[in-house]
Amino acid sequence: MSQFLSQIPRQLLQQQQRMMPQLIQAMDILQLNALALESRIEQEMDSNPALEIAEPEPELLDDGQKPDEQPAESTEEEQAMIVKEDDSRDDFERLDNLVSEYGWGDDEFEYRGTKSRARVSEEGDIKLEAMANTAARPIGLQEHLMGQWSFVDIDDGTRRIGAAIIDSIDEIGRLSIPLARIATELEPAVSLEDVAEALEFVQELDPAGIGARTLQESLLLQLARLPDNHELAEHIIADHFEDLQKNRLPSIAKALRVPIEEVKAALPGIARLSFHPGVDAVDRPVPAIVPDILVEYNDAEDEYEVRLTRGNLRELRISPEFREALERSRGDKKAREFIKKKIEAANAIIDAVKYRRERLLEVAIAVVEAQRDFLDRGELHLKVLRMSDLAAEFGCDPSTISRTVDEKYMQTPRGIYPLRRFFTGGTTTGNGEVLGWASIKAKVQDIVDAEDKRDPLSDDAIVEKLKIDGIEIKRRTVAKYRSQLVIPTARQRRQY
Repeated sequence: MSQFLSQIPRQLLQQQQRMMPQLIQAMDILQLNALALESRIEQEMDSNPALEIAEPEPELLDDGQKPDEQPAESTEEEQAMIVKEDDSRDDFERLDNLVSEYGWGDDEFEYRGTKSRARVSEEGDIKLEAMANTAARPIGLQEHLMGQWSFVDIDDGTRRIGAAIIDSIDEIGRLSIPLARIATELEPAVSLEDVAEALEFVQELDPAGIGARTLQESLLLQLARLPDNHELAEHIIADHFEDLQKNRLPSIAKALRVPIEEVKAALPGIARLSFHPGVDAVDRPVPAIVPDILVEYNDAEDEYEVRLTRGNLRELRISPEFREALERSRGDKKAREFIKKKIEAANAIIDAVKYRRERLLEVAIAVVEAQRDFLDRGELHLKVLRMSDLAAEFGCDPSTISRTVDEKYMQTPRGIYPLRRFFTGGTTTGNGEVLGWASIKAKVQDIVDAEDKRDPLSDDAIVEKLKIDGIEIKRRTVAKYRSQLVIPTARQRRQY
């Protein structure tokens, strides 16, 4: 059988629309919080000497001219490279339309800046000072334990096994790997008895309870280190741990043949023990929260004023030196092309930062207007606010609103909240009032706080209490909210 290969010319019509790199960059900058924006601006200035922070403007003369300065005339080519405000607005409207039409996800908007050696002399001192004022890397749990292990008086074999055990302890201080596995994975392998002996030495390290294989064992290890006599607490944990977890105090008292008052008296000591000794042993860095928005109450006007924090207001500009370099490079085509590209890239960053600032401020103002009752009266009055509704109001895609509020915080007279906190769904009560889910959860918390702890309310009883206020939700929804609020079950809340 013969085979023939033929080439037939065909016309294939495809329609593709790609986003301008500047618009992709704008979406990336839009979702940065204040701290990340500061870092990004520094990174951009490192890689682009045409971009710089605008210094505060000196006072102007009556004719609007700065002292000792003649008005400078820009060449036609320079004017062409300066992005006009109207043009950039059109670009960003197009950006919103493209996001809405093509449904690009967050992973489409990745941008990576590059480092250069520009501005080394100017900014090197700033970076060195920042490094000098940066806290040292916190010591991890393994380092904390190995520091003690090196001083334990044991033979080399036990030291090697103990080091392997320490390496297997998780961040909460628990040893979840079976001892038999540690014994066989060591080279050369060791006996299970040797591993068990080494574990006893490891469990003598600080903090107490470290290296336990279960919560029950951890609590017993901690009790053993405490002064005075805790025999009853040890019996409760060792022999009646399940009853303790389910708050079955009468069963414990009956089994131990002691009055229930003695069991209750032992509970505060048990409650002071740590469930996660590994977490308590080391200092873990807490991410700094820097609000992007400030909300302050104006008593005279009876209104809330909204403004962006200082970190969002840095003004950028094109370096005057770079403009001059553009003028001087008329005879050098290669240098001129390089300078033009840098100025164009700097303009793109300037417009992206401005777009982020304007979008963030208008969203924040809309949120404050919608959540006035929350600011006035508290958590129970958080209203339903959906990103889709705000997007329709602004004529943009909901994903743009999502990026705008992403990782942003708002400082209000009631505290600092994630901006996303003010966006919530909800339900309509029997009285016609629209309540957000957060408000309903706050009502669940209030009901539990007010209950008789000797006869706590079941989830079904909480459902009935909510119905009195015109709120009808299912029992499983109450159970979910109770879990989110870290409220124990009715049995566990009961006090004897």
